[in-house]
Order: sequence, then C-alpha cells, then structure tokens
Amino acid sequence: MDDLDRKIINTLQDGIPVCERPYLAVAMQLGITEKELISRLTHLLRKRILTRVGPLYQIERIGGAFTLAALHAPHNIYDRVAMQVNDFPEVAHNYMREHKLNMWFVIATENPSDIKKVINEIEKITGCQVLNFPKSREYFIELKLVA
Repeated sequence: MDDLDRKIINTLQDGIPVCERPYLAVAMQLGITEKELISRLTHLLRKRILTRVGPLYQIERIGGAFTLAALHAPHNIYDRVAMQVNDFPEVAHNYMREHKLNMWFVIATENPSDIKKVINEIEKITGCQVLNFPKSREYFIELKLVA
C-alpha cells in the first residue's frame, strides 16, 4: 500500500455518500479520478488487503441478529465441513484457526430465534458440535492508517 491507498481507506471509513455516483464523489474529495479510485479498490480487494467495500449494518436495530460461532472439524474432513457450513446463506466470515475450535464463522439471521435453528442445522449436516458466542458488549474501534 502506498500513501494514496491509505488515504483512500481512511476516507472511505468516514463514510461513502449516498448519491448517484458515490465513487466519483469520493474520488473528487481525494483529488483523483473515479476510474483511479475504482482501480485501486479493485487492486486492494484482489490482493486481499481489503476483503470488502460496503456498509456495515446494525442488524439488531432492524430486528435481526448475528452471532460468532465455532466448531471443531477433524482435519481429514475439514474441507467438506467448510463447504457444508459455507452453503448456509446465513453464514459469513468463515475462518480457519490453529486451535481445537478450528473453524469460526458469523451467523446472521433476520430473526433472533433463527440463530439456534441455523446452529442445529449445521450440527445435523456436519456432525460437528457448534458453539455459540453471542456478543455481550460492542465496541467501536476506528482504524486510521498513517504513512
């Protein structure tokens, strides 16, 4: 990442305007072209420096729920279990970890009561016990990158 990439990320963290051409508005704020902004974001996404560009919703405020979940998948069936877990539309952010609980993922549902249903279905399909780690407190940490 160079200084402009850092400036782009920091600017986007302050918000993206809701307008017909939000990338153009941000590009003008940065003093670059819309094409350059999109090209740089595409590069950062391809390099996995960024994993996504988009809004974060407080799903609880609109009646939904999310939770962090984990399970242990034996090494010899890990890939199969990961595919089965990823097949659930409610599952996002599936990560492998060096720990007994070696698969961690986020479950997001439209209704809080559906969290348990999804966990039960994942257990049934994978044969692995799923542990639920709902948040008890939320913190906001603003990240700003410096040169």
